[in-house]
Amino acid sequence: MGEQQDVKFPPEVVEEYAALGVDLPALFSAGHLGERMGVRILEASAERVVGTMPVEGNTQPYGLLHGGASAVLAETLGSVGSMLHGGPSRVAVGVDLNCTHHRGVRDGLVTGVATPVHRGRSTATYEVVITDEEGRRVCSARLTCLLREVTGKEATPMPGAGGSAGAGAEV
Repeated sequence: MGEQQDVKFPPEVVEEYAALGVDLPALFSAGHLGERMGVRILEASAERVVGTMPVEGNTQPYGLLHGGASAVLAETLGSVGSMLHGGPSRVAVGVDLNCTHHRGVRDGLVTGVATPVHRGRSTATYEVVITDEEGRRVCSARLTCLLREVTGKEATPMPGAGGSAGAGAEV
């Protein structure tokens, strides 16, 4: 699923996946799209997911951070939180993403923090706040994921592959 990152997972989550024979840290990544865009996941739990993305290489023609790049970061972080909430017996599939862009950014790194708004049995919704290096809000996003039971070809969970933008999971 891509290059391994040094992500801080809660020990009980790592143990839960290890009991099923899944080495969560070894499998985890931001997905191929996230890698191309330079997304780095720094911290991941069902309660909070933190990641960064460089502005350089992710701009629109005016030299500003592309709104779609913010959407990829938001969906990646919210999908990871949803996947961790759902646990190893479910896959998280993005079904709704809303992004409001507040200000332009021309350089540096943006940081996204995803926190749960709702964590249910069949859906999970995360708010994602993306800020610039000065801590100013660049984008507010909300992602809702459907939590589906793992079946057939999905029998081995693909951590970090939860939502539709950075996904790999089929509906």
